[in-house]
Amino acid sequence: MGIDGLILLTVMLGVIGLIYAVILSFGLQKKSLGTEKMRELSKHIYSGAMTFLNKQYIYLTVFALIVALLLALAGWLVEDFPAYIWLTYLIGAILSALAGNIGMRVATASNARAAQAVSENIKSGLKIAFSSGAVMGMSVVGFGVLGIAILFYFGAEPELLFGFGFGASSIALFARVGGGIYTKAADVGADLVGKVEEGIPEDDPRNPAVIADNVGDNVGDVAGMGADLFESYANSIISAMALAGLIAGQGLLLGEERLSVVMILPLLLAGIGIFASVIGSFFVGRGSGDDLHMALNRGVFSSAVIMAVLSSGTIYWLLDGNIDATLAIFGSMAAGLIVGIVIGLSTEFYTSYDYAPTKSIARASTTGAATNIIRGLSIGMLSTWVPVVAVAAGIITAYWLAGLYGIAMAAVGMLSTLGITLAVDCYGPVADNAAGIAEMAGMGKDVRKQAEALDSVGNTTAAIGKGFAIGSAALTALALFSNYQANVGDGISFSITDPPVMVGLLIGGLLPFVFSAMTMEAVGKAAQQMITEVRRQFSEVTGILEGTEQPDYQKCIDISTAAALKEMVIPGTMAVVVPILVGIWNPSALGGLLAGAIVTGFLLAIFMANAGGAWDNAKKYIEADNFGGKNSTAHEASVVGDTVGDPFKDTAGPSLNILIKLMSIVSVVFVPLFLEIANFF
Repeated sequence: MGIDGLILLTVMLGVIGLIYAVILSFGLQKKSLGTEKMRELSKHIYSGAMTFLNKQYIYLTVFALIVALLLALAGWLVEDFPAYIWLTYLIGAILSALAGNIGMRVATASNARAAQAVSENIKSGLKIAFSSGAVMGMSVVGFGVLGIAILFYFGAEPELLFGFGFGASSIALFARVGGGIYTKAADVGADLVGKVEEGIPEDDPRNPAVIADNVGDNVGDVAGMGADLFESYANSIISAMALAGLIAGQGLLLGEERLSVVMILPLLLAGIGIFASVIGSFFVGRGSGDDLHMALNRGVFSSAVIMAVLSSGTIYWLLDGNIDATLAIFGSMAAGLIVGIVIGLSTEFYTSYDYAPTKSIARASTTGAATNIIRGLSIGMLSTWVPVVAVAAGIITAYWLAGLYGIAMAAVGMLSTLGITLAVDCYGPVADNAAGIAEMAGMGKDVRKQAEALDSVGNTTAAIGKGFAIGSAALTALALFSNYQANVGDGISFSITDPPVMVGLLIGGLLPFVFSAMTMEAVGKAAQQMITEVRRQFSEVTGILEGTEQPDYQKCIDISTAAALKEMVIPGTMAVVVPILVGIWNPSALGGLLAGAIVTGFLLAIFMANAGGAWDNAKKYIEADNFGGKNSTAHEASVVGDTVGDPFKDTAGPSLNILIKLMSIVSVVFVPLFLEIANFF
């Protein structure tokens, strides 16, 4: 089969993913929305989410057009700058935003359906929540593969395809930061005033911030996570395609006629991963027993096995039976797949209340909030060692097998079954919303308990998803760094004894801390406004707590929306501007900056995500009648810890993985500008 045939096959696999998403979406629409009250609550959440997204798109459109204009200007002025990279940039940005929009619409339309299904059977609720997440997952991988395949078919070289990744990364950072600020401002305000000060349950309809809180679950962990992994997915594929030419030097005896096949291989394998994810999704919820987590894992593990079998055969076939090359490339890919599984299992161990680390945080809560926070911080820091060892082992293995191309293929392997892993992750917000609707609609204790069981699993899957996203970010950023190193050429040194490189390392190591401080501070400012508003409504409208008057939900939604849109601009702009300024000054220093940012950003992201997830589940463990249960002193301490952890796990931590990738892709895109300025001086 020729290259055109392989591209056509890839396009067909991408279309299969999108068709499956459409089928799932129509199937969900046929499910019951429940009572009139449930419909009303779901409508409020849907309306709030779309209001935020539509306003955010105004900001993103302005930003994207400005960047596209600058790229077009660079293409006109700089000799080696790709002339049409502005177009691929816009295509990447549009597809990323489209995938997030579709996922958000389906998730916010499925929450009441999941709650209604839980009232009948808990596994039915799980399937609805998973199916809504699968729409997001299949949209992300389908649009990603289709976009790259079509551009490549029409002659876009990797230099142009990096524009596609740049566009996706731009949208992702703003979606993650904005969504994270929105959701945690509402969550912190709702918890501190409602649960701690007034002693009312979580998701109580009397809480003015409760709708904003439920909206936030979607804008952060559906639209934000989807955009995050869309750009990881796209950039891992593009990086591997760009590095394909380097494999000739690895002693794998690949002739020149095979290099075009090696270049298309990452894209084709991503398409095969879509097919494996579709098949694996049918295993979700199968089998006997009530272990909800295992019901989801069956699908993930099945997809991984199917992917391993199909990909090994495909590589062997395309390389004409070259066993050495097949083992090298497949081994690199399998290394990434295994690293992803190890990081997921490690995240589960450190964040699930089925295991000792989270239980120890709950136990520490019995002596107050301070000991809860100290223990949570230590657990988060300790949890970084397994991901670091796993990623290091994956890098060494992949490089030994296939050089820099192998490292890029490891990133492709980790993300190859993204269609189902993202579905499992986006399941969480839908389950969370379903539990909230069950409480607000007064569906009864039994239904609420069933919905909370789904939600508890969703917390763990969300934590695993964040760990998976951060791990893939490290490999993808390293692959992009390899592209930067290859593009600047041998004349540029990255020795740490070179003062500019050392300065770059320090700046790069600093940026994740400054970025995290800015996003955490943004959450704090927005939360203060939310707390003030919730307190005002409780004090001025006495009938709210008595249940005779309805709170002003819209006011709290407006506070979160305005704060998120305002506070996301500076961190998002910084990620683009700083690497360009450093690269203009010294390309070697920019190499140091990227290395420093990858190291500290990866560690800080894992620490924050796992600490926040463990704090959250420690609270839920206490609420499950342990260490005094709800309204005990341990519970009050755990709520404080959970509140501290909220911006850790849902704002600053997840945003860091996009930061390191966005800075890397910006550096690769603007290499011609940096080199022209360096040669001029």
